[in-house]
Amino acid sequence: VMKLLPHILLMCLALALAWAQGKHQGQHGGPDHHGGPDHHHHAGESVLDRCKGLEMDAVAENEEGIPYFFKGDHLFKGFHGKAELSNKSFAELDDHHHLGHVDAAFRMHYEDDPTHHNHMFFFLDNKVFRYFQHKLEAGFPKDISEVFPGIPDHLDAAVECPKSECGEDSVIFFKAGDEIFHYNVKTKAVEKKEFASMPNCTSAFRFTEHYYCFHGHQFSKFDPKTGEVHGRYPKEARDYFMRCSKFRDDGDHLERERCSRVHLDAITSDDAGNIYAFRAGHHFIRKYDNDTLTSDTIESAFKELHSEVDAVFSYQDHLYMIKDNHLFVYKVGEPHTHLDGYPKPVKEELGIEGPINAAFVCQDHHIVHIIKGTDIYDVDLSVTPRVPTNKRPISVLRKVDAAMCGPDGVKVIRGSHYYHFESVMQFAVARALPEQHRVSLELFGCDH
Repeated sequence: VMKLLPHILLMCLALALAWAQGKHQGQHGGPDHHGGPDHHHHAGESVLDRCKGLEMDAVAENEEGIPYFFKGDHLFKGFHGKAELSNKSFAELDDHHHLGHVDAAFRMHYEDDPTHHNHMFFFLDNKVFRYFQHKLEAGFPKDISEVFPGIPDHLDAAVECPKSECGEDSVIFFKAGDEIFHYNVKTKAVEKKEFASMPNCTSAFRFTEHYYCFHGHQFSKFDPKTGEVHGRYPKEARDYFMRCSKFRDDGDHLERERCSRVHLDAITSDDAGNIYAFRAGHHFIRKYDNDTLTSDTIESAFKELHSEVDAVFSYQDHLYMIKDNHLFVYKVGEPHTHLDGYPKPVKEELGIEGPINAAFVCQDHHIVHIIKGTDIYDVDLSVTPRVPTNKRPISVLRKVDAAMCGPDGVKVIRGSHYYHFESVMQFAVARALPEQHRVSLELFGCDH
């Protein structure tokens, strides 16, 4: 017996270690975890691919309007890019829940409620975390019942709904499919709703004043007061909320491109009044001066570019297309003709280093206005060598995605919105943003 004791002890130790490892795996996104079996990672590297049809746990905008998509212990920022561990941005989630998944999330930005204005809320099990500028507020996490009395634990989704759209500044909470709660932020009153036509939401999202319920890798747009779903839904989330143009070849490319929520990378209007709009992926939109819209592949129309483009401007019947540090030039026509000798370095042709955010030429002028970071430069295209001049800061926007100039002035695009300025000077000196316009609706006529 004495001889067998060490062997018995070793076996017990091995079994205990195996059990502990299995339990640890379950907490960290193993098969028993809400995050699912596709959730393992090594040394912080993620194998999650949002274009493989993931079901997100939660979606919320940050203070700058950038959507955050949560999956298990990972986070996708914006409409493209790889996943990163959630605790890199919100460290305290790890402290309390060991890299557990976020059940629900939203950003509350009601002007009438300065206590919560521009705060992000995360719900994990029975706790709520409140962040301001990525820092956990003092005293949090708290019990959900303390911060939102009458709202249950273990939520599925949550979304904010301001007074202008819900009658009162509210939060809509979703639990177990058909349990919907409208929470009045001011009075703390809770009204239970029945959203009969709504699918079971795994996450919910307010974006460009519309409300989206995500279920699996699909989504439906719903009325926040009644839960009614109008139109042709569900739709594929990868068509509209992510840069996943390659994931399938079927589907309506024009419908997808004109209604996508993903920001444009580049846009221009040529001398004939045709608009060319590009976002990352394989397709671009062409809008003719008679408002006819078409969508084509970048590969077929501009095969030398292959796919993404950073900026594009029109000058003397040519399209100047900037990609990384290279400039491609095409003569406008059917088909467009790629000029011999190109691409050439942007520095050599325009006197400025890439990458460039946006570039545009206003009608009857030889000046290309180049936006790089938070500065705008002027380059005279009629002289050589071309040299950037008149550098001035842009104070009204921290980032510009695309811009174009036409007879009515300058349209500056940021995210899914654009802003109209009467002139380049007005844009450069502006201290406040003008009225916001929706790119999908007002440029491309998408009504949903």
